[in-house]
This record gives sequence, C-alpha cells and structure tokens, in this order.
Amino acid sequence: MLLSVVVPAHRVQGYLRAALESVTQQPEPEGGPAGLELVAVGASRDAPELAIARECAGRDSRVRLLTLDGPWDTGAARNAGAATARGTYLLFLDGDDLLLPGALAEITARLSEDRPDVLRLGHDQVDWWGTAQPDDELPAARNQLYRRAFWDAHRLRFTEGPYDDVVPVHRAALLASDAGTLASLDRICVRHRLRRTGTSATTPGRAHFAVIDAYERLTAETGGDPRIPALRAAHLTAVLHDPGRIAPGDRAAFFRAAGLPGRYAAHRTREAVRAGRTRARAVARAGRKSLRARAMRALYRADLHRPLDPCLAVYAAYWNRGVACNPAAVHAKARELVPHIRGVWVVSSRHRDRMPPGMPYVIEGSRAYWRAMATATYLVNNSSFPGGFTKRPGQIYLQTHHGTPLKTMGLDQLPYPALTGGVSFERVVAHTDQWDFSLSANPHSTEVWDRAYPSSYEQLPYGYPRNDVLCTATQEQTDKIRAELGIAPGSTVLLYAPTHRDYRRGFVPRLDLERLSRELGPGWVLLVRAHYFYGRSAGTAAQGRVVDVTGHPAVEELFLAADALITDYSSLMFDYACLDRPIITYAPDWDAYRASRGTYIDLLSGRPGDTPGAVATTQDELLGVLVSGAWRSPEADALRGAFRSRFCPYDDGHAAERVVRRVFPVPPVRVPGHP
Repeated sequence: MLLSVVVPAHRVQGYLRAALESVTQQPEPEGGPAGLELVAVGASRDAPELAIARECAGRDSRVRLLTLDGPWDTGAARNAGAATARGTYLLFLDGDDLLLPGALAEITARLSEDRPDVLRLGHDQVDWWGTAQPDDELPAARNQLYRRAFWDAHRLRFTEGPYDDVVPVHRAALLASDAGTLASLDRICVRHRLRRTGTSATTPGRAHFAVIDAYERLTAETGGDPRIPALRAAHLTAVLHDPGRIAPGDRAAFFRAAGLPGRYAAHRTREAVRAGRTRARAVARAGRKSLRARAMRALYRADLHRPLDPCLAVYAAYWNRGVACNPAAVHAKARELVPHIRGVWVVSSRHRDRMPPGMPYVIEGSRAYWRAMATATYLVNNSSFPGGFTKRPGQIYLQTHHGTPLKTMGLDQLPYPALTGGVSFERVVAHTDQWDFSLSANPHSTEVWDRAYPSSYEQLPYGYPRNDVLCTATQEQTDKIRAELGIAPGSTVLLYAPTHRDYRRGFVPRLDLERLSRELGPGWVLLVRAHYFYGRSAGTAAQGRVVDVTGHPAVEELFLAADALITDYSSLMFDYACLDRPIITYAPDWDAYRASRGTYIDLLSGRPGDTPGAVATTQDELLGVLVSGAWRSPEADALRGAFRSRFCPYDDGHAAERVVRRVFPVPPVRVPGHP
C-alpha cells in the first residue's frame, strides 16, 4: 500500500465529508504502486464527525475508524492514526483540508522517481467566499509527505496541545536534508479551507504562546541545530502579526517572551500605522452604513432606546406570508409552556388576510413593526426579517429554517453565479451572525448549516416542530381533513408538489395533470400544490379529481390527507417521510436542475438513504409506476425506510417542546408535595 492518510475528525462536521471524499475519490494511478487507506480519528463513538466517517467507511473498505481515549488532542489523534497506518508513506490532513483532484497520481509519479524520505507538497488555501490564495510557508502537517519507515526510525511524533506539528514537521525536514532525501512537488496537491468561525488555531488568546515552547522543544530535540533560530523567528513573527492569534493586549508580552530581535517600540509604531489604516477603512464603512440606516430605519432608531420587553416574542415565516411552518409550531407550544410571553407575527400587507382571527400581528415596515423589532426579547423566523433589522444585545434569535437542504444553500451557492446574481452573500453572512440558535431537522442538515452558514450560533438537533403533528395525528383528524378537502371515502390520494425552478418563471408543471387523472381513472384524487413563490394558485382549474391546494394554509394537513407524495426536488419529501408513506420522485429535468443549482443528494442514484422510493423521469414512466404498484412495492418500501432513517431521526412529536424549553425561560415543573 502506497499511502496512509490520517485525518483527525473533531468539530469539523460541516467540512469532514468533503475532506474524506477528496481522498477516497482519487482515481488509482495507472502503472504505479496502487493502494491507499484513510484513517479517521474521532473524539468519541457518538461524535457527529465519526458518524460521517462511519458512513464513508460503509461505502469504502479503505476507510478505517479510530476513537481517541481521553480528552481530545489533535497531536494524540495524529499519533494514534500513524501508529496503525500500513502505507509506505504518511499524509496528515485536517478535517477541513482537501486532497485536490489528480493529486494522488501526481504524488505517485513523483515518489516513483527516487522514493524520498520527505516530500514537500504544493498547497494553497481557500476562504469561505471561495477565493483561493497561496498558503503561507509555516510548518503544517498537511504540507509534507513522510516515508513511514523514516518516521518510525526517527521516532517522530506530534506533541500535545497547540502547535503540535512544529517539532515533527521541522525535525523531519531537517533530518531528510542531512541524512536522507528531501524532495518537492510543485503541483498544488492540498487545499486548506479557512473557516469563517475560525478554529482554536485562529482564535486570539494566550494559548498561542505555546508556539514559543514548541520551538524550545525543537531546539532541545535537535541539539541546538543552527538552522532553527531563523525558522523560529519567521514563525513567531508571523504569529505576532496575525490578529487572529495574538490579541492586541498580549502583543508586548508575546514579543518579550519570544525574545524577537529589535525593540518593541518600533514594532508597536508599525502596528499603529497599520491599525490607523484599518480604523480609517472601518470609519468609512461605518459612515456608509450610518447613511443607509438613517434612510431605512428612522423610526426604528428612536425605538432602540427603549428597554427590551422580556415578555415579547416576534415571529415570521416565509418572508412574512403568515402563520406557518416551524415558527407557527414553536409559537403554539410557547403559548402552552410560557403563556406570559406574548407572540406577535410579522406579515406583509398583501398577506394580512391569511392571519387567523385574533392572532396578534404587525405589518412589515410599519411603526408597530419597528417598535416590536426594537423591543422584543425573542425573535423566531424560518427565513429573515425585512427592512435592515439589526439585532440588539440581549435579543435572542432562533432561526428555524424551512426545509432539509437538497439543493445548495448559503455560501455553498457560490459556485453557481448564474442563479445567484441577486444574492448578496455578504448580507447572508451578516444575517447568520445574528442567529443565536439554528434548528436542525437531521444530521445532514446540521452538517450543511455548519458550512453554508458559518457563524457562532448553537445548533439545535431537535427535529422540525412543524412535523410534530405528523407523528401525533389520529385517524379521526386525517378523516376530517380529507372530508374538508372534498375527498370521497376510499379514494387513493396523491399529492403532487413540485419545487420552483431558479431558471424558469411561473409555475409550469412538466406533467399533464388532467391526462394523468384520466388515465388513472376513478378512485384516484390528485392534489396539486405549487411552490409558494408562485402565489396562491397553481393556475389549474379544479376539475373532477384534480384539486388545486396551493392556497391551503397548512401543508402538514395535506400530508396527512395524501396516501403518497409525488415530487421532484422539493424538501417536502423529507418531511413527508415522517409518515412512512410512499414517495415517488418525478424528475424530468434532473440533469439541468443539478447542473444549474447543485445538489447534496443524488435522488436518482437508487442508493439507500439517497433515493426515497420509486423514480420516474417521464410521464409515461410515472403512470407505469402508479398503475403497476411499483410505488408501494417492497423495493420502494426498503428505499423509503433507509431514507426515513437518515432524514427523520429526531421526529417523535416533541420537537416543538424541546425548542421552547431550550430557547424560552420555561418555569420548572412543580411536583406535588415539593416546594
């Protein structure tokens, strides 16, 4: 086996899958020594990262899993992986690194020339906007490949704590240049993904003083190698100048502890000049922002001086379309558990008719809206609040989201500029910074939100409150809903709910609804629900057994009424799976949709966990699936079971209660006989 890749997997759940797949999807080079293995080392068997690695191992026998005993330490994890490695060479990647396409072939070709002890790899880094730039030349485990026999012979090991790679990386390079072979590969093989939320390595604090101790250990282990002072000065100076590592108040102490040449006064003068330029840019930006704020939020500015109301919560859903989705379920449960907290809904003027009688609301942009936004303690939304709202200190913002992501979301949309021309990703990030809590329907969503919306909020892996009713509804409730929709008893009800297309205006179903109804014959009812972007009607006349339910206020009730769901790429499939009823994927333009927007899941792959049931790509195929009974065959049932297991693990009817108890101050339950 040529190569063992060791990957510590801790607190990188949004990035780890791509890191692992960047290794396993490398094509085996032709004519060279074949074989690689990937060793993922996790903190515990219950960690979400190890679940991702376990899934990868289930698909690829070359992936092995280890768990670290005791508290997490990156150096110890790397050492544990190296100790079990079987490859001729070792490569240490982090969970947010990528082995670029074709890198294995390039590495194999270079190693076949002279089998060096250490091979330095070309590398770069990419920020969260997708901009690639040269990486620094500071020591990092990812930047070098090590012959395992050489590593073991010299007893190279990562140290514990921060800067664990300083000693082994430098020692390996020095030893290879003196008594071995040190080679380079200019091609960029490894890409480091910078995370907007940072890591322990990019968080300012005195923990970075550990780099000084790391070089003291390196000096001791090499017997005072004369090349180390230059390496040390370069690294420590870079750490000192990095605002993401040494806080301004610690710089003088770090300068003195490091014993860097020169006077700190001169260094401080240089820093002051740089800081002055930074402040000037910040003042200019603040001036522009202040000008926009005066124009957009004149009334809001006055209300910001009012105290926060600890008993006021503001709710909104789907860009102010009314009471719906997860916010509606949270609101209902909050009225039960924390009745002293008043809930007020934000609604646009054109949707005010959707408000239930007696439900408190404010019209977006009104004086009442700005006052509520300025003084409410709790904010709950599944999209965003309008008008340039800025969260005050003390306000608590719960982002519930409104679906499990099938298509790319947030910053993951950056590679698809044709369909995101009107999206300001800077505003997306600024909005994300306001969240205190981000609700997750399943581990897949948690993984995507962590990467697509990078910020410091707390993830709530609780399931979607709007789906509670799907777990608790009785047959009597279902019968009542069907009767209200005018469905005759004994009918087979199909809910057709396609999503919108970014590249098409208006609702244009790729399905002749009347023909399908006619060919299915009596006993079948087709409920048609267009995406809410298209308004309150699908534009289809209600004729016989085709019923337009686009304007129905609660999609959950339509789920309960339906015997099966027909959809293309709508996230409704993930919610409907809670019912364990058949899901039919009708995907006539899958290639175009996937190429234009990007997807996380291959619905048409037929793999358990990816495909929710029977699949059709033409209307004739769809009719065949329905008439033949393939939509509820054992094969379709098995696919649905795997899909449901992957995407509905938290759905038990109590998601709303979990959310309310975590976000709101729910009084403790009083037990009779106790104070």
